[in-house]
Amino acid sequence: MMDIKKRIEELQAQLKRHRRTSLKELPTRTIFIDPLLDTLGWNVRDPDEVELEYPTIDSKAVDFALKIGRKPVILLEAKALDDPLDDVKAITQVVGYATNDGIDWCVLTNGIRYKVYRSSEKVPAPDKLLFEVSIDPENNLDLSIDQMASHLSRLSKASMADGVLDELGEEIFTTAKIRKALDRLFGEQDDSLLRVIRRSLGDDNISLAQIRKALSRIWRVETPTKPARSLEYAEKAGRRRKSASQDRLDYGEAHHTDGKPVEVVESYRALDRYCQDRAPGRVVRRHLAKHIAWSLGKSVFCSVHLLHSGLKMWLKVSPGSIPASVTFARDVSKVGHWGSGDVEFAIDSLARLREAEPYIQASFDQVVDSAA
Repeated sequence: MMDIKKRIEELQAQLKRHRRTSLKELPTRTIFIDPLLDTLGWNVRDPDEVELEYPTIDSKAVDFALKIGRKPVILLEAKALDDPLDDVKAITQVVGYATNDGIDWCVLTNGIRYKVYRSSEKVPAPDKLLFEVSIDPENNLDLSIDQMASHLSRLSKASMADGVLDELGEEIFTTAKIRKALDRLFGEQDDSLLRVIRRSLGDDNISLAQIRKALSRIWRVETPTKPARSLEYAEKAGRRRKSASQDRLDYGEAHHTDGKPVEVVESYRALDRYCQDRAPGRVVRRHLAKHIAWSLGKSVFCSVHLLHSGLKMWLKVSPGSIPASVTFARDVSKVGHWGSGDVEFAIDSLARLREAEPYIQASFDQVVDSAA
């Protein structure tokens, strides 16, 4: 891990030199991609391990095929340094190459930002994005070097050999599928499901109507919403509105989740479930312009902003109560930020969210105590 961290620091120094030079694809590969692949354990000089211009079955070519036992396990397509990597055609192309060749993983990168897709998922190409990470200190989640290195290490030769990326993909995508299925089941609230729940309760005195109401309180199913027409018209006309007016609107969940990697969305949904479970039926979630907030009564206890690399979360806990070992938290009591709370947490994975759960509980408890 130390080697990866050192390499990231070296690449950040290179980025500072080349950021505004419109570096083309070939020098981007030479200066940024090749050194990182080498640090991740891939011998870029051995064609049995890293094959350049890998031919696909449709007579095209991918920039890199990373191999284990001479078998491709990752296809990597390189772009110029200033490419935003948002072109749907480019995403569909590299994912299609991997799908057609039976290769589960593919990466689209500009040498600084790495977008990792699982080609075998039965969804549109952009929705196959598992996670992405940027080493650009000016354009990320405020991730630490440790967090950047941890994410990039998922692409190392050792991790691929150990099935680390496969295990992560299975966990995240399967969780997303099961969550959608539960949303559908609990949203439809079919009588047969309600009877199964009543049977598991062992209490025939509870009616199906009571169970239906309880499900509505416990398991909230998102329904798409749009900003108020007045705001849409104001934006089109170029008129500015006060933030207080915007905060009264509910922008809907899709405003925050659309286009985000599956790992980020699932981390958000796990956070939502944890917050809702603090007081089922009483916690209110609001989708504001820049963040999502959970409150009990009128008091917000958790706020979050979804980014492409993870979540920024704010809690109402004392900065002094956070141990120095919690390196993904920082004091923002004197720093401008969205949301409510004096401590900001950089949540880059489900594992990191689980580490933060005690502090979410502490923030919730503080709100409860203040209301008492």
